[in-house]
Amino acid sequence: MRRRSVTAALGGVAVAQAVGVVGVTGHAWASSGESAPSPLQRDADAVHRAGAIGVAAVQHTPSGVTVAYGGVSDLRTGAAVRPDAKYRAGSTIKTLVSAVVLQLVGEGRLSLDHTVDRWLPGVVDGQGNGNDGRRMTVRQLLQHTSGVRSYTGLREVFPAGYSADGYYANRFRRYSARELVAPAVRERPVFEPGTGWSYSNTNYVLAGMIIKAVTGNSWRTEVRDRVVRPLRLSGTSLPGDDPNLPAPYSHGYHTFAEDGRRIDTTLFNSTAADASGDLVTTPEDVNRVFAALITGRLLRPAQLAEMRRTVPIPDEPGRAYGLGLETTALPGGGFYWHHGGNALGYSSENGVTVDGGRAVTVVVNSFDEADEARQESTDKAVKALIAGALTRAD
Repeated sequence: MRRRSVTAALGGVAVAQAVGVVGVTGHAWASSGESAPSPLQRDADAVHRAGAIGVAAVQHTPSGVTVAYGGVSDLRTGAAVRPDAKYRAGSTIKTLVSAVVLQLVGEGRLSLDHTVDRWLPGVVDGQGNGNDGRRMTVRQLLQHTSGVRSYTGLREVFPAGYSADGYYANRFRRYSARELVAPAVRERPVFEPGTGWSYSNTNYVLAGMIIKAVTGNSWRTEVRDRVVRPLRLSGTSLPGDDPNLPAPYSHGYHTFAEDGRRIDTTLFNSTAADASGDLVTTPEDVNRVFAALITGRLLRPAQLAEMRRTVPIPDEPGRAYGLGLETTALPGGGFYWHHGGNALGYSSENGVTVDGGRAVTVVVNSFDEADEARQESTDKAVKALIAGALTRAD
């Protein structure tokens, strides 16, 4: 639920509360006699040309909000993309889950240095294969330095991610958190806790379980009450067992590497993602979350500082990972904060400047594992859109 594949997915107040729309542009400009498209629209068009079935981008700046879009949201009807459409945001939920954990740390109810076993006795027990919750900390879960393998890399656990047939046979399957964790911890770890970095969705399923152990409430309840409602994220939901998306939404289209089939993967029971990827939202809401987070509206200074303590991501120069928060270098210097996410048929990325003054989210409603060149071209165009949106003058 993070790329490369789903099996591997001004102050902040001005950004988060901006209401003036300074540009609403889409492909309609070409036939309506309007002036040339905005830079954001040109970049969105480039994402579409690179291979995206549909693309939507929403940019917040001190001047207001600009949107851009292209392609279709439904191949069957030909309906155009809407920039306010809901989509499955996958691993972007990790930032919200991490924020909840850090709020609990700020309240003195939890420590980043607590072991996993303290809160989940016996859950991470590899029976001698190297996984041991007594030597693994909460911080290591949030920073992907625990060494535990990702359950999405195990076909027998997540068959919907490997083929069209697997998707159709399992798209309504309900998972418990323990069903996702248990097979992963039986696998040998990637490394000893704290000695490396490896992205693992299992880490955040465990973090969600710890939230419940500490609060008595599900991680979905805590994210809703601590993040979604306070920030008034009207387009955001944590659907769990409900496989449907609320209207308006973009259909998702996934092409599987195994059989090369492109299918509509919109319907999906996202208990398969749990706290590692169960999030439905809009680009507007994602911008609000990241602006609020970076400007201190969600976390106390000490906890925000912990979230922003990063380690390098191996083999990816210019990128680093904090606690549910990533950095990527900008052309010409500096960096931005973000956490994108993949789900079956959806790929999204976002970015916010270090001062929280500019934010952008871009959503693509297709993902192609069969044609790597096409997907890499799309990813490259998305990154260029983000870099331009965060560095261009208004």
